[in-house]
Amino acid sequence: MSNMFQEIIAFIISTTGWVLVSSTLPTDYWQVSSNDGDVITTATYWANLWKVCVTDSTGVSSCKDFPSMLALNGIIQACRGLMITAVFLGFFGSIFALVGLKCTKIGGTDKNKARITCFAGVDFILSGLCSLSACSIYAHRITSEFFDPTFIDKKYELGAALFIGWAGSILCILGGSMLCFSIGDSVTKSHSQENYIYKGAATHSHISPYPRGHAKSVNPRPTADCSNSSRTQHFDKNIYV
Repeated sequence: MSNMFQEIIAFIISTTGWVLVSSTLPTDYWQVSSNDGDVITTATYWANLWKVCVTDSTGVSSCKDFPSMLALNGIIQACRGLMITAVFLGFFGSIFALVGLKCTKIGGTDKNKARITCFAGVDFILSGLCSLSACSIYAHRITSEFFDPTFIDKKYELGAALFIGWAGSILCILGGSMLCFSIGDSVTKSHSQENYIYKGAATHSHISPYPRGHAKSVNPRPTADCSNSSRTQHFDKNIYV
């Protein structure tokens, strides 16, 4: 029962992390313009992986989508690919986890369920690593430009989407690891039970009701009494003499 509860908790944590990672992809505020050194702020610039926008003091926003995917910066392209990969891996991981949980009636035997649960844990871990890498790469670009004294363009700060992505990545990695450890305990228990049954059958097969050195043969053959038959034949010949 403890393994079942551990799998359920791991599934909830992993799925929550995957939902956070998926919500990070379309979130607007990946980077927000810095107000450091500005006395009067008339507009706020912010951007994500798909567009760049500006919001004026009245609250009206004007956005512009990135016109060309091939003309984008390589960092944004890499972050896009990593985040999309993280979403797909988390999706397949959630499906495998539902099939492999012990509380469900699909998936076959316990051994097959353990394998499916292991695949789900690996998918969640890879999903968390992809999302963590994407958010870290994007944040590294923002911080390197912010602390670079030679960078004269507008500087940005970390947006809320990055923190949500980091939290979701940690939950995915934690839940996937718990899934892998939960099936490890069940596999070791099943192996120990199989070895016990095999050893018990082997010991019972060698037990014999006969004492040592007097075991009964499997196919006993009747032994002929040669002495009696020879005497009978000799006596029969002497009768007719």
